[in-house]
Amino acid sequence: MAKHRIERREFLRGSALAAASLAMPATAASPQRASAKRRLPNIVIVFTDDQGYGDLGCFGAKGFETPNIDRMATEGTKFTNFHVAQAVCSASRTALLTGCYPNRIGILGALGPKNTHGISDSEMTLAQLVKQRNYATAIYGKWHLGHHPPFLPTRHGFDDYFGLPYSNDMWPSHPTSKFPDLPLVEGEKTIEYNPDQTKLTTWYTERAVRFIEKSKDRPFFLYVPHSMPHVPLHVSNKFKGKSQKGLYGDVMMELDWSVGEILSTINRLGLDEMTFVVFTTDNGPWLSYGEHGGSAGPLREGKGTAWEGGVRVPCVMRWPGRIPAGRVCNEPLVTIDILPTVARLIGAKLPGHPIDGMDVWPVISGAAGAKSPHEAYYWYWGNDLQAVSSGKWKMHFPHTYRSLEDKPGGKDGKPVPYVEKETELALFDLGSDVGEAHDVAGEHQDVVERLTKMGKAFDEDLKANTRSPGRVST
Repeated sequence: MAKHRIERREFLRGSALAAASLAMPATAASPQRASAKRRLPNIVIVFTDDQGYGDLGCFGAKGFETPNIDRMATEGTKFTNFHVAQAVCSASRTALLTGCYPNRIGILGALGPKNTHGISDSEMTLAQLVKQRNYATAIYGKWHLGHHPPFLPTRHGFDDYFGLPYSNDMWPSHPTSKFPDLPLVEGEKTIEYNPDQTKLTTWYTERAVRFIEKSKDRPFFLYVPHSMPHVPLHVSNKFKGKSQKGLYGDVMMELDWSVGEILSTINRLGLDEMTFVVFTTDNGPWLSYGEHGGSAGPLREGKGTAWEGGVRVPCVMRWPGRIPAGRVCNEPLVTIDILPTVARLIGAKLPGHPIDGMDVWPVISGAAGAKSPHEAYYWYWGNDLQAVSSGKWKMHFPHTYRSLEDKPGGKDGKPVPYVEKETELALFDLGSDVGEAHDVAGEHQDVVERLTKMGKAFDEDLKANTRSPGRVST
């Protein structure tokens, strides 16, 4: 087994110790803290869609406010070097929920209504992992790992599901493509076609609140993958016109409201100190949509690329008493690390097949001197390895990518075309050049040789150890 993969025996030993520590008798005076020590933690993941790195107040957003997520950062930790495994919808969600690079398990790009494949029964999702410890589980929002019955969330560990099976733009009103009616699914039944998208964020939030209330007496995993701010943008009347940044700002303010409702419910029920909350997004902004596409902040390019603007995303984590308050962490982390970290926290067993993520709880919890256990992370587009990151270094292999070339994006929900560009091999010091503007490959040939060797070895190993997605016949 390649050394980047987690060693199962070592992991299980650590998970047992971690779970035991959570169950130890409490010495703190707080009744909530005492209760928190006696039960396994609740897990809440809020996952927005196509939100840029610069689209939160605590990450420098202008023209709209996100006070609830900003408060999460004040009461928890802001992660400024957090990444998704691949900068597009289905691939990104696959990585979050399985701990694998998406091309390892055959789910790439953005699955749509014509696709006949989806997540395989042989994979273990985060929901199935926590079921080992008798968690209640629910998903309210966009699934996007396959829309046929064998691929739906209720077949992969979730007790309750309400939302869209794929992106909200895959409907008859798409500006450039033809799609069938968009289904709204509850459980495994389509309850409506082409739903009123101005109500989606409210519907997801209301169900999330009810689930927390219903599950308060047992450990729960709540996954809220919002449909917004993916285009077409829709917002409820209560937030329409509230921001100074048009419809996109209004949508972001409503998403922040949603986070506030979830946090308020957790607090009202006395669950703060037993709940691990993660807020992040699936990839960078869809820049071709311009004013409807969000901001990558100081980062280069956006969604659909291996540049930092595509794969580096805003992330905030909160767990009072366990995650340091008011901290900013710049240690590199990736969504593939969430599943093995949760497994360690609750004492669950990892799947028998290889995964790519590793336990990063020491980094998340602010342990002194904690570093990422990964020697490197690898950035693919589809099955093409395009870049490797190791520490402060990021090296791009020669590849083609899409760009606006500093031209303005679209207006009124209509995109402008990208141009195709090519990069030669290039090396960047992200510690001083997060915008990937200054190629220093010629000055650090030793780093280039090391990352080239690592990238080729990993790519060969991954391609020799892939698994097939699930498929249905039509």
